[in-house]
Amino acid sequence: MTARFRLFSALALSAALAGCAGSGDIVLDQGVGITAVRGVCPGVGIPNNTGDITLFRVPGDATAGNIDVVAAMTNVRSQCSDSGDKVHTQVSFDVLARRTDVRGSRTFTVPYFVVVVRGGTAVVTKRVGQVTLTFADGQERAQASGTGSAWVDKAEATLPSEIRDQLTRRRRAGQQDAAVDPMTLPEVKAAIARATFDVLVGFQMSQDQLVYNATR
Repeated sequence: MTARFRLFSALALSAALAGCAGSGDIVLDQGVGITAVRGVCPGVGIPNNTGDITLFRVPGDATAGNIDVVAAMTNVRSQCSDSGDKVHTQVSFDVLARRTDVRGSRTFTVPYFVVVVRGGTAVVTKRVGQVTLTFADGQERAQASGTGSAWVDKAEATLPSEIRDQLTRRRRAGQQDAAVDPMTLPEVKAAIARATFDVLVGFQMSQDQLVYNATR
């Protein structure tokens, strides 16, 4: 494994995919059990420090005066289909770019990745694509769109029936395990981690670019 990929993994897999309870989420019901168990569709998001990229005119000079182009990934959207044996997630996003020198027309390409992560730590698959942006003469800003796809085995993304039963079983006061939160049980936590997949999208960057984003 290369140093760049190790750094990417450390940055990407530490990202918290923000969200709120909704359809298919695990939801506590006043401390007496879980009323809904998560679905098989993965969460989708941008890992920390990979959603924007800065290109410099002169390599090795990461000063503000040497900035050439800055691009940011935004408006990430996803569609999930779980009707077959594979769960298919289609991801789309926009890239907004700004350049510092507006003289002349210019086209440049930035690479991006789409990875499937299991249990918040293990990269299952990784695909790399490209987005091309075109600046007209005198134009400071440009915009383009990108897409990506990911597939997850539906059986692997489904909680075992015994774990689902353990989570959703009602517990009454006075029962031996009434005060035990099933989410704290090692076997439950392990099963949820194995069945949890995320699709992450961000710019494919060099180690120097990742370090710049993490430390600026």
